[in-house]
Amino acid sequence: MFSMSVPWWEFVLRGVIVYAFLLVFLRITGKRNVGQYDPFDLILLLILSNAVQNSMNAGDNSLIGGLISATTLIICHTLLAQATYRSPRLSRLIDGKPICLIANGKVNQQSMSAELITGDDLKAALHAAGCLHTYEVEQATIETNGQITIVMRNRDSANKDDGV
Repeated sequence: MFSMSVPWWEFVLRGVIVYAFLLVFLRITGKRNVGQYDPFDLILLLILSNAVQNSMNAGDNSLIGGLISATTLIICHTLLAQATYRSPRLSRLIDGKPICLIANGKVNQQSMSAELITGDDLKAALHAAGCLHTYEVEQATIETNGQITIVMRNRDSANKDDGV
């Protein structure tokens, strides 16, 4: 239980490599995967965590090895959070930037496609914000955390001819 089959520093090195790989992989897959989990997204994350387990522990099932791996991941996460807080440039690189999906009631199909947001995903976000039609929306933005933020138009200025 306490005897490790590999040296402690190998757990740390493996943990840092796996953390960096998953960070890049999840960043490349887009914001949608971060904020809106469909069942297949959740399954992917669960399988992914199981797939990288052996690469982190080198087949070692000791308690100490698991604690070293977990501590390494927590430290990596904390250091990255502090670094992105201090550096707006690094934050944009890691987190990305918000992307406008609807402007003045008009849907930006190019942004929708780039972020893999379906019409049904957008409708669900609109309904959650209490709106039924895109012409009621001043702006809809997918934030860096994957959430879709809806800013409603002034009800008097919303014109049905502007949107879908």
